[in-house]
Amino acid sequence: SPFPHTHGQTSSPSPSPGPVSNPAARRHLITLSRRGPCLRPPSASAAASSHYIDRILLPSSFSHPLSTSSRDKDTDRDKEESIPPLPPASWVERLLPEAARPYAMLARLDKPIGTWLLAWPCMWSITIAAMPGKLPDLKMLALFGCGAVLLRGAGCTVNDLLDRDIDNKVERTKSRPFASGALTPSQGVAFLGAQLLLGLGILLQLNNFSRVLGASSLLLVFSYPLMKRFTFWPQAYLGLTFNWGALLGWAAIRGSLDPAIILPLYTAGICWTLVYDTIYAHQVFYWCHSFISKLCKSNLSVVSYDHIRYMSGQRR
Repeated sequence: SPFPHTHGQTSSPSPSPGPVSNPAARRHLITLSRRGPCLRPPSASAAASSHYIDRILLPSSFSHPLSTSSRDKDTDRDKEESIPPLPPASWVERLLPEAARPYAMLARLDKPIGTWLLAWPCMWSITIAAMPGKLPDLKMLALFGCGAVLLRGAGCTVNDLLDRDIDNKVERTKSRPFASGALTPSQGVAFLGAQLLLGLGILLQLNNFSRVLGASSLLLVFSYPLMKRFTFWPQAYLGLTFNWGALLGWAAIRGSLDPAIILPLYTAGICWTLVYDTIYAHQVFYWCHSFISKLCKSNLSVVSYDHIRYMSGQRR
């Protein structure tokens, strides 16, 4: 800090610091002298002390305190360190041929958590429907697992088709196949048809009641991407869609529905979906704030902004 100016006395400038015997201290402790303008016109007696000495600890990599080249190199190094490393390549990029990668990315095969969230209610229902003392039907578990992959891929395809003109304006989504131009809408529609055709093959292996129940879920799958434009609670609609397997799994084993068992399971799954999808919405809030506030609705609008800042780790 600057030395105080005393009135009525002549203050002599502080002597320059002597040489430092310790090489480490000499390397890290550098003295800079600079003249700065006074806030008020200095008196003649204070003119001699109008400069002050700052002691600054600088990294040992600085060759000289006034060397601009060393400061520029350090600034460039800081910028390079601030750039986050690229995420590791997914198995889609490492194993699939280049022509198949956009379709796999469109179906979110590189992000299996959505498939698990869709499959778990089916597995729970099939397990509960098993006869006492017996294991769940492994064939049904495998069929519903494959169906979860196909139905989730179909839902993501419909979502990206409807949002392709918005995704290219959002940093988080502009690399998706339609937004980046890797696939055309006609290719997406053909891919959607192929997924639905395979899903139909799985559905035909179930009983008649399950076929009707499973086909009715397509209404939810195709309409969910539009819900964020018309309702403040798209997470609740997602709960209705993602937990439809709780109904279908029981029906595939028993051939009918037991409301006393299935409705509590279905309701609990909807509440579970509300929780995890709202957490996800908080996480992406700062990625697509303009998208949420201008182009779509969400139950985030009924949550205070301070709460969103707290949940995202950006406390004041």
